[in-house]
Amino acid sequence: MPERAGTVLAFDYGDRYVGVAVGDEALGLAHPLDTIDTRDDAARMAAIAARVAEWVPQRLVVGLPLSMDGTPHALTARARAFAAALETRFGVPVALVDERLSSVDAQARLRDIGRGGRKHKGLAHPVSAQVILQDYFDAHATP
Repeated sequence: MPERAGTVLAFDYGDRYVGVAVGDEALGLAHPLDTIDTRDDAARMAAIAARVAEWVPQRLVVGLPLSMDGTPHALTARARAFAAALETRFGVPVALVDERLSSVDAQARLRDIGRGGRKHKGLAHPVSAQVILQDYFDAHATP
């Protein structure tokens, strides 16, 4: 598959679910992709490797979970380790993005289109990744 200049993959990291989104830096638009559902690190990395092979990203973005006051918590260190493992394995730069309230934003977006609630809970992970990636694009937009 030919290289897609400016393609970015984003991840909303969780111990079991990892939401995935994709976008292009030139357009500055993020789109939800899917959810990786596993607690097994090897299976998670294999699933990510398949997406990296398909999309050939120039950058990866990982949501950095923080407490509302900005301090780190237990998942913060695991997300940082996940980001470091991605950078080492795929040789692609990884950016960390503050993900505070991304899940709340994702759930509100889903409710707005009639996909909220327990029935559509699985959609929240890739939409959270989309919010994280869109925040990255918005913060790095060139005027």
